[in-house]
Amino acid sequence: MRIGVPREIKPLEGRVALIPAACSDLVRAGHTVYVQAGAGEKSAFSDAEFAAVGAELVPDAATLYSKAELVVKVKEPVDGDLRHLHADHRLFCFLHLAAEPALRRRLLDIGLTAVGFETVEENDGSLPLLAPMSLIAGSLAVQIGAHLLHQPQGGKGVLLGGLPAAPRGHVVVLGSGVAGGNSARLAASMGARVTAFDKRMDRMSAMMNAAPNVTALYPYSDVVAEMLSTADLVIGAVLVTGSRTPRLVTRDMVASMEPGSVIVDVSVDQGGCVETTHPTTYADPTYQQLGVTHFAVTNMPGGVPRTASHALSAAILPYVQQIAEPEWQDHPPLARGVNVSDGELVHPALR
Repeated sequence: MRIGVPREIKPLEGRVALIPAACSDLVRAGHTVYVQAGAGEKSAFSDAEFAAVGAELVPDAATLYSKAELVVKVKEPVDGDLRHLHADHRLFCFLHLAAEPALRRRLLDIGLTAVGFETVEENDGSLPLLAPMSLIAGSLAVQIGAHLLHQPQGGKGVLLGGLPAAPRGHVVVLGSGVAGGNSARLAASMGARVTAFDKRMDRMSAMMNAAPNVTALYPYSDVVAEMLSTADLVIGAVLVTGSRTPRLVTRDMVASMEPGSVIVDVSVDQGGCVETTHPTTYADPTYQQLGVTHFAVTNMPGGVPRTASHALSAAILPYVQQIAEPEWQDHPPLARGVNVSDGELVHPALR
């Protein structure tokens, strides 16, 4: 199989889908791996490192897409990618098509087969390719939120952990899966008072056992509204596989928050769970609405590309090896991950 790894062109996206060590394994397995020059630069992997393991460097995107049968990238294709994609390509990357109807139409018109990292689902319901990036996003949500609470950043001037004679900050986490659970644990370790919401009893139990300063609650609308009114930092981490994220936080709830509070909506790449959320990029990551700072970057792990590229490459490599085989759709997790194929919507959540 001819496998292509393009340079990411989404604003300030520094990850590369396959690091040199992963390319080496694919070359050893008999595949030809094309890597666009500069693809690993922002994650500190040089062109020479890719060449040293047998990957073939190509000068530009047009050349890479013309040679590749399977395109493995990180983020969803944007205009600069879409012009090179054609019906014979297999595309393997994050797609988040539930929140991107225009991109969905473009891919249907092209007629290719596209498998979303976020919809590859194992038999136990786990999402193995989303998990490592969710862990990173969960950590970043707390780090970024804590920074945005600083008064020079326009925040209310709260230190999340508090101090003697000063109260702890209150962090509300919506969704206690991989991303939200990691956010709750990190915020708790910093000393914050944490309220974590989820509908699943096992996740609520895990949150209660995470630390004594974590309270786990069911997301009744009135209870969410009550907690948000005293929150310093709200982290949205709700996920419904393949579907648009439900809006759990209304505009009125946001209006009830104190000025200078912060919302970090990790779920924005699936549409966001906060009514006042709209997507941003690292070029202009925040905006103010109703006196509350919103951070809604759709590729949060792209801010730590070295770490994220290592984690993502390790997670996707076994699936790349599988999807490069002729009978790849007999592999149930990959079959569940197909979003579009031959001009048709395939994933049930998109239909």
